[in-house]
Amino acid sequence: MARPRIKDVARHAGVSEKTVSNVINDYAHVSDRTRTVVRASIEQLGYRVNLAGRHLRKGRTGIIALVVPELDIPYFAELARHVIREAEKCSLTVLIHQSGADRAHELAALAGFGSTFVDGIILSPLALTADDLRDRAGFPPTVLLGELLEEGADHVAIDNERAALEATRHLISLGRRTVLAVGGIDAPGLGTAEARTRGYRAALAEAGIAHDPAALVPVDSFRMPAGARAVARVLRDGVRFDALLCLNDQLALGALRTLYEHGVRVPEDVAVIGFDDVEGGRFSVPTLSTVAPDKAAVAKVAVQLLRRRIEESTDPDGGDPDGTDPEGARHGADPDAGRDGVVDGAGPGVQSPQDRIVAHRLVLRESTEGHEGR
Repeated sequence: MARPRIKDVARHAGVSEKTVSNVINDYAHVSDRTRTVVRASIEQLGYRVNLAGRHLRKGRTGIIALVVPELDIPYFAELARHVIREAEKCSLTVLIHQSGADRAHELAALAGFGSTFVDGIILSPLALTADDLRDRAGFPPTVLLGELLEEGADHVAIDNERAALEATRHLISLGRRTVLAVGGIDAPGLGTAEARTRGYRAALAEAGIAHDPAALVPVDSFRMPAGARAVARVLRDGVRFDALLCLNDQLALGALRTLYEHGVRVPEDVAVIGFDDVEGGRFSVPTLSTVAPDKAAVAKVAVQLLRRRIEESTDPDGGDPDGTDPEGARHGADPDAGRDGVVDGAGPGVQSPQDRIVAHRLVLRESTEGHEGR
């Protein structure tokens, strides 16, 4: 029995081949009814996408790289899971690379690892500079995560400064007046820690609280042991405080352990809030209040932007981003799509760099509220 092809699915479902292609690629502008009918036909006929042929027709490998500083930091592990899920929807395979926040490793990733086996890169840089990113001629398409280093690159992040302001404002609203920033950096840099520190200081100024440089508690890493050591140090030095803004949940979880060991009650004596909403904070004692970035949205937007850049780099005239129906994609909007939705994104051709800010929210738990909050 011959292997079913896309035209067989289209005939069986009573739609165009372009519509079948759009369903396979999970395009948003296909109606739920049409999507259900096409997927039923795919299942009944046993149609399977020829991924190798699809990517080869476009001069691609179907592999993208996600480059993060440290895989065993829970935020990056959770982010990687979301990126893999989004990539799978586009029939892409994700190569995970750990840079160790090392500039040489990040530069190698930016250059595509000296090979052509990745179609594009999602990169969370910590050591690169704007100059490193400015001239990327000949490099694979790249989407940056975190703080914006170069305006000429696609970029996805949360508003870290605003998020820190809101978290500090919450601590102050509880009547806390001596808020320490664990991991805070008093510098004009463009990094995440610098942005969160600016938000922290803005909240203090808003409340009329004088900023004390000693309230910024330095750390040598953003892991739990560093948070534990930092809080042990300020307790040993006799620093008085009634709240901690920790610049990630790992620092906050380490801080909670040290406070417990020293008989400091949370939140009665000291309120604690972190960043990232990692799973461990939902099971700590007490549970951890935190700033929760929408990690799923970060992943979705990053993959969408990267797919667009990959398409531009291999098919600058436009077309179906995955090559399932490359000829049909060049004939404009699908007549079956216009009834129930709109195309998500702009049309063909090279587009200007995108700077996308995704949502965040405060999740209030026992470490600030004394009970599960909103």
